[in-house]
Amino acid sequence: MSTSGIDLDRVDLLGPEAVADPYPVLAALREHDPVHWSEKYRSWFITRFDDVTAALRDTRFSSDRISPYRRAKLDGPDADPALRAAFGVLEEWMVFKDPPDHTRLRKLLSRGFTPRAVGRIRGRIDELADELLDAATSSGSGRVDLVRDYAYPLTASVIAEMLGVPRRDQDDFKRWSDQITGLVFGGMGDADRHAVGASGMAELTAYLSDLVAGHEREPADDLLSALIAARDEHDSLSHEEVISTGVLLLFAGHETTTNLIASGVLALLRHPGQRALLDADPGLLNGAIEEVVRFDGPAKTVARVMAEDVEMGGRTLRRGQRVFLSPSAANRDPAVFDDPDTFDITRRQGRQLGFGVGLHYCLGAPLARLEASVAIPRALERLPSLRFDEDQLHWAPVLLSRGMESFPVRYDVG
Repeated sequence: MSTSGIDLDRVDLLGPEAVADPYPVLAALREHDPVHWSEKYRSWFITRFDDVTAALRDTRFSSDRISPYRRAKLDGPDADPALRAAFGVLEEWMVFKDPPDHTRLRKLLSRGFTPRAVGRIRGRIDELADELLDAATSSGSGRVDLVRDYAYPLTASVIAEMLGVPRRDQDDFKRWSDQITGLVFGGMGDADRHAVGASGMAELTAYLSDLVAGHEREPADDLLSALIAARDEHDSLSHEEVISTGVLLLFAGHETTTNLIASGVLALLRHPGQRALLDADPGLLNGAIEEVVRFDGPAKTVARVMAEDVEMGGRTLRRGQRVFLSPSAANRDPAVFDDPDTFDITRRQGRQLGFGVGLHYCLGAPLARLEASVAIPRALERLPSLRFDEDQLHWAPVLLSRGMESFPVRYDVG
């Protein structure tokens, strides 16, 4: 099947054009084959807003995509023990759990991830944004990479400090997190990603084990101690669950928000009229952040595995098959959003799915919104002459997330 020059039978979301701009492919799927079977990926792709929403709320679309892989690939005697251990940590992540395990972990984790813990970091986000912009522009070269020099270290430092990771250790944490990315999101042309990811996971879990042990002896006023203390009647997080959750938060606590900040700056640079509106009325900031999430948010697809057969869109999704639900496609569904391919920070906010919906709604969404609401306007205020070249943007070639590996920009000096 071919439409608008796109062969739907040969859809490749990791092709260069689709990595740079996935929206034409996603729009073609949404309009002509919204429940699409891909032979290339041996997976279903679901793209309409109502279908994605329904699937995200339906526990038959299981979040546990780690256990099946571990059982199929890593339970044999020849399996790499380091890789088996790494996937053992991933298997304990709340985002890869279904009820009742997910319900239990989320309830305990939410008690440590309180509005107080998020709100008190606001001043530190302000400080970090200025420190990083000062450092990035100190050479006076007129060039800076907004991902590597700003968004990434900002978000990584925030979640590390919230968890109580000493500043002297944060460079190690960033390296380990980069290595783990290959296990969680996969990649294109990276044959060593499992070995590298297993190594990074081993080092990070060993580090966190020591850090948790220290916090158990001497609690501090940070998120890690809050996780250790989190209890619900007679239940609590085990030592191993605290470590696994710490790995999850250190990883997920910056990956998505880094992409959100970079994409937000990019959207406003590409749409100077919208930037002028925001400059004239800072009260539009919250709406602008929501529109960035809708228009070009960090969650391109969400992976699920069918726990049982389900009928959708005239197709039968079979038990055990993998499914990619696409918030990026759903958030531009013209059945829900007027003029969906237009970036409009004055848009009346609707039900964008960039942070999920239902029981897996992103627990860190308030922190991501807070960081973006500081970092995006701060970069534009401090560097009002920012500009970029389209051919210098480097998008990460992964199915699940939408983000730039680097975002080189220029600014006027003096």
